[in-house]
This record gives sequence, C-alpha cells and structure tokens, in this order.
Amino acid sequence: MATSLIALFLNAFVASTILPAASEVVLWAIVADDPGMLWPAIAVASAGNTAGAAVNWVLGRYLSKFTGRKWYPLSARQQDRASTWFQRFGLWSLLFAWLPIVGDPLTVVAGVLRVRFPVFLGLVAIGKTGRYIIVALLAI
Repeated sequence: MATSLIALFLNAFVASTILPAASEVVLWAIVADDPGMLWPAIAVASAGNTAGAAVNWVLGRYLSKFTGRKWYPLSARQQDRASTWFQRFGLWSLLFAWLPIVGDPLTVVAGVLRVRFPVFLGLVAIGKTGRYIIVALLAI
C-alpha cells in the first residue's frame, strides 16, 4: 500500500501545478479498495496537493518578473482572472485553490501579491483537505 500512497502524493502534487492530473481518481481508487486507508490517503493527497500549491506560490513570488515568457506557468489571461478573483474575495479565496481552472493560477497570484506564506499554506491546506475528505467519503 505504501507504493500507492507514494503514487497518490506525486499525482496530487502534479495536479496542484499547472500540469493536468486527476488525484481525486487515485484517492477514490485507494479508498474504495481499502476503506481502512481513508485517513492516511486523505493526509497524503492533501500534503501532496498543498506542496504543489506551495511551488506555485514560490513561482509567483520569485519569478513573476518573467510573466509573458513561454515557460512561465500562467498566461496573462489566467493571471488576470486569478487576480480578479483574489481582489474580489481576498485571502479567503485561497480556500478555493482546489477549483479547476482558477485554483492553480490563484496560488501563483498569491505569491505575486506576496501573501504571507504561513497564511497562504493554512488556507490552501484547509480547502484542499476539505475537498479530499468529501471525495474519499464518497468512495466508501
């Protein structure tokens, strides 16, 4: 089971970056196969997904001067959309960093806007963990 948890962590990490991945499917499969893995799987998925969001924050915080370059993880449109969300809802928008389309750019924008890292990490972790709890409970 350790191998599947490592795979879950890596999948959740990648899913939290701009790259596509379906960590919910991996979590669902692990919990459906062994309901005793409910809380360990939630913890691992949450840790991986939050760590990926932290990488996004670092990219936004330290590499935002490269916005517009081909390798930069956000297009100008994605960054503008996420900035609008952030300005509209403030720090609390980070609770929704798990959402498709706007969530990952939101974590980059939080770095650009220099949101304090501990605050960022706490809010993102709460939102992402909440999502994984719901997904995992539905798998039982």
